[in-house]
Order: sequence, then structure tokens, then C-alpha cells
Amino acid sequence: MKAVLLAGGFGTRLSEETTIRPKPMVEIGGRPILWHIMKLYSHHGIHDFVVCCGYKGYVIKEYFANYFLHMSD
Repeated sequence: MKAVLLAGGFGTRLSEETTIRPKPMVEIGGRPILWHIMKLYSHHGIHDFVVCCGYKGYVIKEYFANYFLHMSD
């Protein structure tokens, strides 16, 4: 089963955080909000995701394409 995650929008109410990154990439506890959502779904057995990117979607793509580089520190 796949989960479709909607990761668009400007995040105008988070304007201090979303000037350099999209709303789903705002960090909580050192990890992006989107990472926390995916972890929750993964805990329940859903491991395939389709992420519908919008505003600054390239930041989301870059983060997950280089995920292991980010976590190897």
C-alpha cells in the first residue's frame, strides 16, 4: 500500500521558518515535519510514499535523495 502525502502550500503562518524551506521541511526535534509523518505511517506498515510537492519542492527532493548523507553525521 502507498500513502499520498500532500506537501504543498506556502506556510504563510510560519513565515519566519518558511522563507528558506517549505512548510513540510520545518524541523521539530532536529528532523523535518514530513520525516515525522513518514515515520508514523511506517510504524503502521506503510513504507511506500508519494509526496506531492509544491512550493520549493526541490528542497524536499534533495533531502530525501540524500537522506543517508544527512543522517551519517
